[in-house]
Amino acid sequence: MDPQRQFCPNPACPARGQVGQGTITIHSQKEQRYHCAVCGRTFAASRGTPFYRLHSPQGLLLVVLSLLSWGCPVQAVVHTFALDERTVAAWLRQTGQHCQQVHEHLVQQGQVDLQHVQADELWVKLAGQRAWLAMALAAPSRLWLGGVLSPQRDKALITALVQQVRACAASLGLLVCVDGLASYVSTFLRVFREPVRTGRPGRPRLVVEPGLLIGQVVKRYAQHRVVSTSQRVARGTAEAIGTVLESTATGTGIHTAYIERLNATFRSHLAPLVRRGRAIAHTVATLEAGMWLVGTSYNLCWTHGSLRLEAPARSGHKWLERTPAMAAGLTDHPWTLRDVLHYQVPLPAWVAPKRRGRPSKQSQPPPMSRAA
Repeated sequence: MDPQRQFCPNPACPARGQVGQGTITIHSQKEQRYHCAVCGRTFAASRGTPFYRLHSPQGLLLVVLSLLSWGCPVQAVVHTFALDERTVAAWLRQTGQHCQQVHEHLVQQGQVDLQHVQADELWVKLAGQRAWLAMALAAPSRLWLGGVLSPQRDKALITALVQQVRACAASLGLLVCVDGLASYVSTFLRVFREPVRTGRPGRPRLVVEPGLLIGQVVKRYAQHRVVSTSQRVARGTAEAIGTVLESTATGTGIHTAYIERLNATFRSHLAPLVRRGRAIAHTVATLEAGMWLVGTSYNLCWTHGSLRLEAPARSGHKWLERTPAMAAGLTDHPWTLRDVLHYQVPLPAWVAPKRRGRPSKQSQPPPMSRAA
């Protein structure tokens, strides 16, 4: 137990989320509990993780989640470890919520140099219904930027996805390659705007980022098969798009190959996404939890063959394996699933509540003395 790496999880504590301030001490080594000197409360060391109030061994939870993230159906896990299906569903739901918080804290903080983004949608079959899964990827680093589930392939789905892309971007000047869906162009032009403040009263005018480039790959189908494709420049010029592709080493023409490859990765690692499979999900919440588990593991834990670098001389290794998060500069080492589940997302800084009513006389400034 290390008190210097812990923070108080009490939302009402003025020192909540602060690490290394000397306010956290060990309350019980045996019970794995800490004590906050500011609010006086104690809390478990596993607070804020899927291990909190877990009545099963931690090793069992790690094995189950690792199997689920590698495409093992829930029914196989239930019969192998003699678990209740509701228990496995609860573990997956809690882990999915935790992975979503980790992703928002590490990736969606506006610190990633995206340069080239690709987005696409997947058709997902559920029990008695269907849904659409839209995802986005930063092509140079292969970083998964997020995903959104919706029963309809409409503008609301695309808007939610584009907002996640903007939350990750350090600069709005980037290249976007998508399919022929018209909602992508209008949504990116609406979301990727910044206010121009002139000092005049009234609402400032919103202007689209000049460096935003959009390219589309239009597919033509016949009998549910792609018969031809064409590239279209929706914003910018072909020369500007080619320059970005050349500088990022992500191809020579407008394409969506990276996001299509990511779709195949998700279909192989998430059992409900398997085509013509019997392990379909019954609810959208279960599918969403699995999406966050696989996406976070993909970013932080799994190394990518195309991202490896030559290892330094005399290091004993030929290649330096990297994860998408390492390629994006978010971390310096591959994580394990245990590291992801033990990661505690700090709470936002405490803000004193506003005082209502007339201010007290002590807080009012003294009256100005009149000149004689």
